[in-house]
Order: sequence, then structure tokens, then C-alpha cells
Amino acid sequence: MARPEKIEAMKMNKWSPALAVSALWQHRVVAWQFSRRYVQMGFRGSVLGGAWIVLSPLLLLGLYFFVFGSVFGGSFQYSDANGAIQEATGVDYALGIFLGLSVLNLFSGILAGSPGLVVGNPNFVKKVVFPLEVLPVALVGQLGFNFCVNFSLCLLGVVFIGPGAGWAWMWLPMVLVPLLLMVLGLAWFLSAVGVYLRDTGQLAPFLGMVLLYSSAVFYSVSMIPADFWLFLKWNPVLHGVNQLRGILLWGLEPSWKPLAYVWATGISGFLAGNWVFERLRNDFADLL
Repeated sequence: MARPEKIEAMKMNKWSPALAVSALWQHRVVAWQFSRRYVQMGFRGSVLGGAWIVLSPLLLLGLYFFVFGSVFGGSFQYSDANGAIQEATGVDYALGIFLGLSVLNLFSGILAGSPGLVVGNPNFVKKVVFPLEVLPVALVGQLGFNFCVNFSLCLLGVVFIGPGAGWAWMWLPMVLVPLLLMVLGLAWFLSAVGVYLRDTGQLAPFLGMVLLYSSAVFYSVSMIPADFWLFLKWNPVLHGVNQLRGILLWGLEPSWKPLAYVWATGISGFLAGNWVFERLRNDFADLL
């Protein structure tokens, strides 16, 4: 539960990055309990249960690989350590799609689930001492669990049927951490705005498709026409997916400029999302 100083700061409408991080740490146990609850609810009543965590992404992988890899003849191109353009193998293409979809499922799940989080839990809103900011964190925890399973499958695929592990893998946390910060900030933002604008949830499927096809999941960044690149280069998810693919599949060190941009947007999104949530939360009870 929220500590007295946290409640007093909320009443005085105070906010700071340190307070945002401190609140997360204080409520870590509650966030863990709700995350576990959300994971369990996702497979309640299912015959195969938790097996769908593995089966669902594998089925989607097979579908997308058939359509984009076999029918449309898709492939990835990348620059090796010497700057020469290389063509990825079919196995690399499948694993690259799987990796990109794992990241996109994080963001798509937030887009779909966050707008209705606060609206769907009015009883928690009316409890003054309940830390509402835990609800978006728990959703991220659920989606993060699914992502960890998918990412682990991708790692195993690279080791056993792909190019194998390499020293470049030590850079993976440098890309994953800002993406997770970005996801959490987005969850806070959408869950707060969803209380005021109920139409936010209706836009989720469309925004998810836009994000999917604008994040270089099925194609190489080098294939993007210059006119489109003027807009797509501002998509941090695109840079995150591209950096992860290069590190994991081809042992490339991250490009520092795109990586710095991903970190900047990740930290900014985390802080901005928490700020918006804390600014709007005082009116939640009146609107519900």
C-alpha cells in the first residue's frame, strides 16, 4: 500500500522522477502479485493451459514466415563488420521475424489492454490507499513474462539452428531495458487517458497494425525508401528491433546513434507516462 508521504505528495500534486521510481520499488510486491494473477487468468479454463505461451507465437511465426518468406520472397540484408552487404539465410529470416514479433507483441498488448485498465477496476479507484499505478505495471509484467518466453525460444533457435551464440549478446540488455521503460511509460499514459477518452481502446487494433508494419519486422531497414524513411526514422521500436536483430543473429555491435535515441525515448516515455498518470489520477473517481 502507499506510504503516508506518497499519499501526501499525491494530494499536493507533487511529482518527481525520484518519486516515480521510489513508488515502483515500494509497491513491487503488489505489482508481482497482480502480474502473476494476470498471467494465470490468461490461461484459465484452457485445455492446453500455459502451453499456449509457446504455441501461439510459433503458429504466428509459421504463418508470417510462409506469407512473407515463401510467397513474397522476403529476406533480410545487413552490413557486416567490414561494411559489406550480406543476405541473411532463410533460417535467419524466420528467427528475425520471431524476434521482431516478440517485441511488437509487447507494444501491441499495451495498446490493447492499457486503455481499459483503470476503467475496468472502479473498486480499486475508490480505495484511496490503493496504488493505482500498479495496474499498468502488472500488465507490463504479464506481457513481459510472455516476452521472456518468446525471447528464450528465439535464443534457443539461434543456438541450435541459427548462427549460434556470440560475444555480441552482452549488448542485448542495452537495447531491451529502454524498450521496457518505453512500454511501461506507454501503459501509464494510455491507462490514464483511457479514463477521459473511452475511444482510445477502439484505436488500439489500428495502431497495432501501424506499429507492426512500420517497425521493420518483415523487412530490412535498408529497404525503406528515402521518402518513407523521413518519417519512419523517428520510430524507436524500429531501431530497437533492428539493433536486436543485428546483435542476436549476426553478432554486430549496436550502432550508437540509434541506440542513444532508443534510450532517450525510453527514459522520456517512462517519465512522461508516469507524470501524466499522476496528474490525471485525482479525477479518476469522479469520472467513473
